Amino acid sequence: MDWLEVDTSNCSVQRTLDIVGDRWSLLILREAFNGVRRFDDIAQHLRISQSVLARRLRGLVDASILERSAYRGAGTRTRYEYRLTERGMALFPVITGLMQWGDRYLADEQGGSWNVHHRECGRPVEVVVRCTADLEPLDPLHTRTSPGPSARPVNAHGNGAI
Repeated sequence: MDWLEVDTSNCSVQRTLDIVGDRWSLLILREAFNGVRRFDDIAQHLRISQSVLARRLRGLVDASILERSAYRGAGTRTRYEYRLTERGMALFPVITGLMQWGDRYLADEQGGSWNVHHRECGRPVEVVVRCTADLEPLDPLHTRTSPGPSARPVNAHGNGAI
């Protein structure tokens, strides 16, 4: 079965984009990775409307990417901050990879606007696709794809399993 014969309705890329594939969700994740967790701080920093932010946060919480955690300042009502879950933390290479691509192709002449460094040694980090056997860095020309365990053939109309 080649790629054009595979039904893509259960594609993991498609399912991921259904959750984080819009601009605001990815930017909210960027904020979370940079320690911005409170609703008002996120709204102000992103210049996003409160209704859009509330919708996106609800979706990220429903997808178990963020979790709500209550806090209460002295003399104020209970409010919530949003913390990355294990699922959310696993998106770190995605956000970092997007940043690196943007720095390479879209940044100002001086470079990107933020950097990610290894906490221990201070050196920059990079997202790399590697072979699991010899850890060799790979690009698309040195890889191939094949149907996975849940691959289903498309029907005669090209949309869905037979």
